[in-house]
Amino acid sequence: MPPDSSTPKVEARSPSDATPEALSVANISTLIGRVAKQDRAAFAKLYKATAPKLLGVVLRILKERSWADDVIQEAYLKVWQRASLFDAGKASPITWLVSIARNKAIDELRKHPAGRTSTDDAMDERVARQPTTQDQMEDQQEVSKLNQCIDQLAKERQDMVRLAYLSGWSREELARQYQQPVNTMKTWLRRALQDIKGCLES
Repeated sequence: MPPDSSTPKVEARSPSDATPEALSVANISTLIGRVAKQDRAAFAKLYKATAPKLLGVVLRILKERSWADDVIQEAYLKVWQRASLFDAGKASPITWLVSIARNKAIDELRKHPAGRTSTDDAMDERVARQPTTQDQMEDQQEVSKLNQCIDQLAKERQDMVRLAYLSGWSREELARQYQQPVNTMKTWLRRALQDIKGCLES
């Protein structure tokens, strides 16, 4: 959906340039409530206070700074559009914000399993980090094969594996997300990994 005049522009500067403010959970919840009422000042304050944390989450998934910065901008536009859906009784505000950022990052990784195509200076940097073209191709093939194997899992298992091994979610966090006992999550992950291993070896 293209932004319209009612959609605020996310700050152009990188999230890491923002100075985090010490805001309580209640304060962040209040800010989200104000954002739901299209309060641009509250949105700017929410971004400044929470963007550095969300950038860290996204960067661990995508590994590429410029890509992570772009995803953060998209994530906050989604926050602006969906702030009215936040329910403090179901999740903490930080958990809700992190979930949006993680899901955006995972969607990007699913669309570009071998990494986003870059140009100019960004491409030069990527090539310079690679010992040889052959090594780069082999790395991309491995990542592509892994994602193909993950994509063969049931949709719910795909997201679970990516959250666990790409986003670093704990078994307890997964259990809360999927509303299942921790032991059940361990069993699901073990079976999913067995299926992935079999796929990779085939």
